[in-house]
Parts: sequence; structure tokens; C-alpha cells
Amino acid sequence: MKIDKKKLCLLMTCIFLFSSNISAVKISKKSAGYDIKNFNDSFDNCFQISSYNKGEDIDPLVDLEVTVTIKEIRALDKIDNVGKSDFFVKIYINDVQFKSKIWFNQDYIKEPWSATLNVPDEEENVSIKIQLWDWELGFDRKCDLSDNSGLIRNSYDIDLVYNIKTALWTGDDYYYPDSSWADLSGYGRLNGCDDNSIYQEDRDCLILFDITQNDYDRDNIPYWTEVNIYKTDPQVDDTGRDDDDDGVPIEWEFKWGTIMDYDYHTQKWRFFLIYDPFTWEDHYTLDPDNDGLNNVEEYLTSEWGSDPYRKDVFVELDQMEAGPNGEKASLLPEMSKELLRDAFDRHNIFFHLDDGRMGGGEIIPFDNETPREELVLVYQDYFTHGDNNNWRKGVFHYGLLVYDATYAGYVFGTEDGYWGAFQISSRRADKHQYVTKAITYASVYMHELGHTLNIRIPGGHDTDSYYPWQIEWWKWRPYKSCMNYGYTYKLVDYSDGSRGRNDHDDWSTLDLPAFQINVE
Repeated sequence: MKIDKKKLCLLMTCIFLFSSNISAVKISKKSAGYDIKNFNDSFDNCFQISSYNKGEDIDPLVDLEVTVTIKEIRALDKIDNVGKSDFFVKIYINDVQFKSKIWFNQDYIKEPWSATLNVPDEEENVSIKIQLWDWELGFDRKCDLSDNSGLIRNSYDIDLVYNIKTALWTGDDYYYPDSSWADLSGYGRLNGCDDNSIYQEDRDCLILFDITQNDYDRDNIPYWTEVNIYKTDPQVDDTGRDDDDDGVPIEWEFKWGTIMDYDYHTQKWRFFLIYDPFTWEDHYTLDPDNDGLNNVEEYLTSEWGSDPYRKDVFVELDQMEAGPNGEKASLLPEMSKELLRDAFDRHNIFFHLDDGRMGGGEIIPFDNETPREELVLVYQDYFTHGDNNNWRKGVFHYGLLVYDATYAGYVFGTEDGYWGAFQISSRRADKHQYVTKAITYASVYMHELGHTLNIRIPGGHDTDSYYPWQIEWWKWRPYKSCMNYGYTYKLVDYSDGSRGRNDHDDWSTLDLPAFQINVE
């Protein structure tokens, strides 16, 4: 059958004109509780959102401003030739440049810095560029934040397009539920190791950032979305509202349940709802990134930076106070915490250590010796607080630091079947300090955590592999992991299996939900 191209073109035009007058067209949606892991390019599980009329004031309640906030900067490589890094940031909003101060001699910047620009109220998209620089007296150099997926191998600029109708951005950073298209470093997170340069000196760095716009009711749901999609009042703060009673409020479903997709056929952007805040979805079982945290738990931890499309590991650290006879307090060195973060960051797993900032992280009374049965009591008193149904059991691992629990470290079982508890002992660890204290403590802490992540350890974990003069040590030397006794106390990393025979790929086989198996 021969198709008349002119008639077909006319028909498509009519369909487009009809659809453009509809603010929200429901394509199709499966029954509540669909499995988001089966999300695909057909967008069967979404609503399609039409565009707006060009030239109109997108938000008549405010004079629109867009703000880019740099929340954290981390060096994942040796950045500066002399000393630590001397970072500064350049932000371009609609080609207007903003430059931060220079943070001299610091590898970890946790001081937020932001740039704001008044933007045209009738223009939907705002262009944004992010650059991270290292200052070097006339020889400033860019740092690597990207996956280098473009044509230019060492292009370190981050180019984004921010949409003021939906408060979403796309480009070199985005989120997408389909794992085959996912940005593995996560939304609002840039990682120079994404170009497979984890073990190369490539000035790899990490930035946490956010892009926001001013909003009259301050619920961070833009005027256009409230009026055209949600049909809510843009002058009323909807924060905390949960109309469908599915355990997560409207602002979380908005942030993580709306995506932008480019239609290569029409060469236009489309907007879709994955989560509808007015239709019940089974967020208690949905876990798109398979990190063991369902969407309700991702919401409960969202204030600490969790991302439902990028893996997170949460660990509560309780530590022991100093003893009466001059025993030093058993505290994890601050640099150990940074080394642990770096190791997981390089592999795009966000390591969250609760040392007192997330509702846990308590200081416990000194005990000269804390055997297993007493560790269980500490667990009950300071982690679950006597509540076997404490929600943190399914979210946080529990890593104690005590003075002496008879061994430098081990995982201990609990009466309620939780398999995420482990300890390290300062007195014992100090005897194995071959490099710095920070490395020693971070290494053994990561070793014990690895057991709760279900790393299937080869023979390199045998005690015969501990000392260099043992034959087993030479046999398992390629297994360069803190799980290998030959490297415990000396190395803050798991192995990636790239060293051939007798190596083991720890990173690719981590089982993040494993510690929850016996949680009732």
C-alpha cells in the first residue's frame, strides 16, 4: 500500500496541534506498584506533559532567578604538584561568569558556595557550565569532573540545560530510571573517575551541587508544574503533603519522579511523570538502584544526600570515651573518614558515616574489655535503643569503635538476627600500624564492613597469607584488597579483579542488601 506523504504530514500536524492544547495527556499506566526496574523507552508507566506557549511569563508570581550551589568538592587524585589542592570554581549561567574564591591547600571543601542570576521569565531553558580549577601561580589547570563521553577526550567542562518549568536539568548530569541509560555518578554529583581513570592520575575530582530557582511558596515545586500538572496552589507550601498515602511526600515524588527525555524524532524535549503524587505506588518495595533502601527509606535519608538511582551505604559509628587510667578515647581519625569516602566515591557508591550528624553516632562509656556478649548489649542500647523494629536496622550498618574487644576487628551476630554489626578495637589496631594511623583504622574498618557487604573472599583471607614470609602471601598478592590479610591495615580499598589470576573483583560483587537478610 502506497502512503501519501502529504496526507501523512497533515495528519501528524493535526495530532500535534490537538495534543499541544492539552496540559497533561495520560499515555498509559500500569496498576499501582509497577516495577520501576522494567522502565523502558516506551514510557508506558508515565504521563506525558505538553509544552507551554512561547513568550508567556512562566512564573508570574516572582521575578525568576536561577542559583547554582556547589555543596562539596573532593580531590580523588593528587591534584596539586606541591601540597594539597588549591581549588576554585567557575560557573556560567546564560554565559555570565561567576568565580569563587580560592580554597588554598585543601583537598576537601565542605563550605557551600553559590552563584545566582536573574533570568528571562519567558524563556524555558537556562544554560549552565561548571568548571573546577586548581590554582597554580599562572598555570591554573582544570580538574576532571566528567565521563569524557564527548568527542574531545580531555574535555572537563560540565554543560547543562536547566528547565525552569520543571526545575530539572539535563546534559552532562541527569537522572534516568532505566539503568542502561543511567548517570552512574548520580544526580547533582559529578565524578571524574567516570572515564575509567580510577587508578590513574587524571586530576579526578568530585563535586556535589544543586540548581534551584526562587519559588513563591518555597516548596521547590515550580509554578508551571503546580498549575499545569499537579493542579495545586502555587501560593501554598505543599511540603510534606502525601495525598496518596504511599509513605513519601509530594516534594520527594516531584524531585525523583519527573524526568526530561529528548525525542530525536521531533527534536524536542518531553517531560514525564514516573511517580504520580496523587496515585498510590508501592514505595515500600521499590528500590530502583538495588542498594537495599526502598523509596521510603530513600526519602527518610534524603536530608543526608541519598539518591534512589545511585547506590548508598549508610553506617552508624559509635565510639568509646577515654579511660580512667590514661587510655585514649577510641575515635576514628577524621582522615580515616575521608579515605573511606574516597574509596567508595571512586566507584560511585555514596558512603554516609553517621558519627553524630544523622541521629546516631554516640559516645559510649569506657570499657577495658568488650567481648562479643557485651557488644550485643551496646548494640541494643545505642543502635536499636531497645526497639527491634527500629527503622535504622534496615538502613544503617553498625560499626563500633571500642578500646579492646579481644580482636582488632570482627562482625558480631545479634539476638534479633541483624547481620550488619561489626567492631574494631583501637588497642589492637594500634599494634598493626604499618603506615599512618588514618590508613590503619580506615583499612580495618573497611575490611569488617566488607563482610557485611557479603564480599566472597578467596584464599587471600586465610591467616597464612598475613606475613610476607608466608608462601600464601605471595600466592594471593594479586588480590590487592583490604579484605586480604596481606593488605589489611595498609590499604583502604577493595580489589577490582584486574590483576589476573588469584585476584578477586570485590567492587562488582558487593551485595549491599545482604546485611538485611535476617532482619525481621
